[in-house]
Amino acid sequence: MQTYYRIGQIVPSSNTTMETEIPAMLTARQSIRPERFTFHSSRMRMKKVVKEELAAMDAESDRCAVELSDARVDVLGYACLVAIMAMGLGYHRQSETRLTGRTIEEGTNIPVVTSAGALIEGLKVMKAKKIAVVAPYMKPLTELVVDYIREEGFEVVDWRALEIPDNLDVARHDPENLPAIVQTLDLTDVDVIVLSACVQMPSLPVIAKVEAMTGKPVLTAAVATTYCMLKKLGLEAVVPGAGALLSGAY
Repeated sequence: MQTYYRIGQIVPSSNTTMETEIPAMLTARQSIRPERFTFHSSRMRMKKVVKEELAAMDAESDRCAVELSDARVDVLGYACLVAIMAMGLGYHRQSETRLTGRTIEEGTNIPVVTSAGALIEGLKVMKAKKIAVVAPYMKPLTELVVDYIREEGFEVVDWRALEIPDNLDVARHDPENLPAIVQTLDLTDVDVIVLSACVQMPSLPVIAKVEAMTGKPVLTAAVATTYCMLKKLGLEAVVPGAGALLSGAY
């Protein structure tokens, strides 16, 4: 008999990628492992990727955790990296603790993964020290993300802000543009390339291409979130075609 796991996602209302890439990865995993997954989302209102909207959106995450508790999901993924990082250094720990508390109040105890915390965890698992980062945000928000990552102990050698303010336009960004963007980065001594520091910017189709092109391991916020959710479920964190972290090497 197959075991089914319910994957809960707390998603910005304008996000269309997290519910595409994470199911794609876990569906690909089904070709090599027996576990099966279903996907369930609750949405927080957000259209423009600006600090004020991000803060207002984050305040809705408690409601989303309660709603998904009703579905008795097995793990919760908070699908907005910059919303967490915009709330202050180290905020992913506070968010994960608070949202877990909301599920406990509802008679469950659902493990919570934030994409921000997952990216940090993924870099630690990969033993990265020096990284390069691509992000779709405007420069001030990208600088905030870079500072957040640096505060967690990583050296950001180089970074690119694509300056796309509208969240729907972030999802429309062609991932095939990413390899050329990566080629503009200084990758000297870089341990890991963060190809998308955003769960809304598509990147999954070109992860393998960028790894082959650069000879460097590639991580994205969506890949890191998938890794951490699988770990929270006690499952082997392996997905074909999703880059180094999900290769089984870790």
